[in-house]
Amino acid sequence: MTPTPPTDATADDRDSETAADTDDHLIPRLGLPRRDFIKAGAAVGAMGTLAGCTGLLDNNGDGVASASDVDASVPPGELDEYYAFLSGGHSGDVRVYGVPSMRQIMRIPVFNYESARGYGHDDETREMLESAGDYTWGDAHHPRVSQTDNDYDGRWVFINDKANGRMARINLKYFETDAIVDIPNTQGVHGACARLPDTDLIFGVGEYRVPIPNDGRNLDDPDAYESVLTAIEPESMNVVWQVRVDGNLDNGDGGKNGRWFFATDYNSDGAVTESEMARPDTDYLKAFDTIAIEEAVENGEYEEINGVPVVDGTTESPLNQGDRPLVHYVDVPKSPHGVSVTPDGTYAIVSGKLDPTCTVVEIDRFDEVDDPNDVIVGQPLVGGGPLHTAYDGRGHAYTTLFVDSQVVKWDIEAAVDAERRSEDPIIEKIDVHYNPGHLIAAESYTADPQGDWLISLNKLSKDRFLPVGPVHPENDQLIYIGDDDAGMQLVKDTPAYPEPHDASMVHRSKIDPEPVYDPEDLETEYVDVDDTEVIREDGRVHIKMTSQRNEFGFHDVTVQEGDEVTITTTNIETTSDLLHSLAIPQYDINVKLAPQETREVTFTADKPGVYWMYCAYFCSALHLEMRSRLLVEPEE
Repeated sequence: MTPTPPTDATADDRDSETAADTDDHLIPRLGLPRRDFIKAGAAVGAMGTLAGCTGLLDNNGDGVASASDVDASVPPGELDEYYAFLSGGHSGDVRVYGVPSMRQIMRIPVFNYESARGYGHDDETREMLESAGDYTWGDAHHPRVSQTDNDYDGRWVFINDKANGRMARINLKYFETDAIVDIPNTQGVHGACARLPDTDLIFGVGEYRVPIPNDGRNLDDPDAYESVLTAIEPESMNVVWQVRVDGNLDNGDGGKNGRWFFATDYNSDGAVTESEMARPDTDYLKAFDTIAIEEAVENGEYEEINGVPVVDGTTESPLNQGDRPLVHYVDVPKSPHGVSVTPDGTYAIVSGKLDPTCTVVEIDRFDEVDDPNDVIVGQPLVGGGPLHTAYDGRGHAYTTLFVDSQVVKWDIEAAVDAERRSEDPIIEKIDVHYNPGHLIAAESYTADPQGDWLISLNKLSKDRFLPVGPVHPENDQLIYIGDDDAGMQLVKDTPAYPEPHDASMVHRSKIDPEPVYDPEDLETEYVDVDDTEVIREDGRVHIKMTSQRNEFGFHDVTVQEGDEVTITTTNIETTSDLLHSLAIPQYDINVKLAPQETREVTFTADKPGVYWMYCAYFCSALHLEMRSRLLVEPEE
């Protein structure tokens, strides 16, 4: 079969006067105009497709397909191999892709109101958002899937709100947010990671330094500002302890043995302006001994602030002066960004951001050395702007290079054996389009990455897609990494609404969502056909009704102006994928009702008149006729 290269619909289809062909868009490394650079990248990424075949074909007998045997297409009616959970950024949601098709399957609202799923429009989800700060928006950043024994268990996705300092939990049984916590003593949580192997704690990495408590007493005293690492119990979503540290925390990742958590740090001098923040020659990797921290909490060695035990993990803290400090501060090049732990739990790898290196830290050495800096065992020269690192399970690391617009593949053990700042560990680089931030390889955060697919989440797309005005889409690019001989292969571009950040990729066999609701899992009481009724008492009206194809439980409901009205509705359908909703637009109501789901909404009937209650999901041939009247009688 003749290989079919990826196409670039924009290459050479405009005249030479476009900005992409001007000299100020030259690529310094290659001396090429950016458009020629794009075409070169497409040529490097060309690969064959196998019609009628899906998934990976193992023709080598080694469990991984060769690049020439890979088909990234998923024909109609076929299913993807992986779920990918991608942060929605300023949209406040989590986006679910299928991989390798890169089709967007679902959007899960988290920190945002969303009418199609009724999120924030029924009493339960509205109260959840209001009790977690009642903010109008959130910045969803780092989705992490729960694990058991260092492998994905399909229970939850946890994600942070970088804007408002919140953490949320998504229930993968129903793919919906079921808990949000507004974290005290912090502004902005940059990073959401678990203590492994069994996700018994979720960590929120607090980025912005503020006074603790932030009550106005230290407005202009930067020496009183601090960042905190927050530990959250995943079942209850309660904050159980915090650790205050020097500098600004950034990204984080957990070790594999239930003890260590790692976070990068910038602004170690504690400045409040950009120029001062970038002044130090080095900043820190912070290694949190979570077991020692828990012992300090049990021993009462903390200060309770806003109801949370806060342990002092700063460099001058007495708790950091003994043989077992709570927090180890390791010098790394200034302003590091990402940190990730290797699948076997041996190393934590820190990306330089402002330095063209990654720093390899051997985790077990923390118990062996007197100087924390002696845990550094490697520092390969990877390229311009390293940000984040993922793994294939074959001893290779993949790091995004924001400045160079590349992903670099390098050998971890070779980096340990090589001289510092050596390029010898580098295996290859692939151009991406453009300026990648995060990346994710299949199951990279577990102890057993799959080693086939990698997604580079690029901050810019330039002219990769049809123009849509000054706000361009971002570009999630799928790369095949399963053939070490053939090298990395760019497979496809997928436009992304700005601005996604991190992602997790999970094999479909590890997630088993329910096709219909189990009424026992819902807080609101199920309403069956025999349970429909209207209860009136002291200016309150409770309407209990059903919804099914073509009709609601009542044709008319009459209330008085000023009544507090609660409508409890159950979709009594048992067929999957047959949704209804309850929409009353004049009262800002649009509640989604999936099969066997019960939702409740409360409002004040303060506008006399006739209001149609109707189903906003196209559910049958008589969908338009599925309606009831809400009659609001005026006060006398």
